Amino acid sequence: MRGGTYLRARAPLRLSFCGGGTDVSPYPEEHGGIVLSATINQYAYASLRPRRDSKLTLASLDYDLVAKYDHPRRVRLDGSLDLIKAAVKALRVRRGADLWVHSDAPPGSGLGSSSTIVVALIGVLGAWLQRPLSAYETAELAYRIERVDLALAGGRQDQYAAAFGGFNFIEFGADSTIVNPLRVRPDVLQELEYRLLLCYMGQTRESADIIARQTEAYRQGREETVQAMHRLKQEAHEMKRALLLGEVDAMGELLHEAWETKKRLEPSISNSRVDRLYGLARRSGAIGGKMPGAGGGGYFLLLTRFDRKHRVAAALERHGGQVVPFQFERRGLITWSAGAAARGRGHSGTRAR
Repeated sequence: MRGGTYLRARAPLRLSFCGGGTDVSPYPEEHGGIVLSATINQYAYASLRPRRDSKLTLASLDYDLVAKYDHPRRVRLDGSLDLIKAAVKALRVRRGADLWVHSDAPPGSGLGSSSTIVVALIGVLGAWLQRPLSAYETAELAYRIERVDLALAGGRQDQYAAAFGGFNFIEFGADSTIVNPLRVRPDVLQELEYRLLLCYMGQTRESADIIARQTEAYRQGREETVQAMHRLKQEAHEMKRALLLGEVDAMGELLHEAWETKKRLEPSISNSRVDRLYGLARRSGAIGGKMPGAGGGGYFLLLTRFDRKHRVAAALERHGGQVVPFQFERRGLITWSAGAAARGRGHSGTRAR
């Protein structure tokens, strides 16, 4: 690969419609977890430029952080840029390179950006090292990097959504994860894009803290938490049915039910500001909605009546919300090359399948 050539990877962020939390151990091992999710045209990126020497430079463009090493073997986990470092160690990098990451959404926003960055990192490193991985292998490795190597609390839905892309009904068990791509009618997708509203409410949070408290409540057998998880699974089945039948209003009502159920998992999942803005959205014409992540802040997804979306958006923006346009993205992780060696050759994207 000639100097001046970059490798890039892009993985999509996801909206979790229902079932989030049931993918967090030990619940899926004991009862089986289910998540209904879809990826959108907001992304995490990783870029790599090979070096002729053994030096390694790691950088986050979002946080303006840089770490430099004389050799990849000298990389140590120290709390700064650890997602990148752990990916470098997991892929056993032994050559010099410059590596950058950035995301369209900040960590803690509820769209799975941290896990999606890890998936993009695996994509770009795998392409560089010529170690092709399937979508399943990519997702499992990303899960291992976060949950085992870095011991970060969380589930495994984000890694699978980013690797596969599209609308998926994902089943999590003790021994396997199964991704079921859903064949949603084009008119239903268009209606959902027309009526869904994604609003950034601020107050990003450490999802690992919320998930850790939720997991501890489950381990201790807190009845409300256990029953809420069981109910979330049932609601995920009901929402899948509504989606495939094109019952869009019913999806809005189920989003509301799922949010009320999710708040029973752990008190810090919502707060007074979120409750106030959600109540305002409902009065303005939203049928239902929920936070697509662990909770506590970040983005809120709302399904509105077709003639009230503009009113809901205006009401939320008057109170400090930021509406973010989006479309669904059917593709998962892709990689390509850019720069001197790629000129005249065109796009060379590959999909991790």
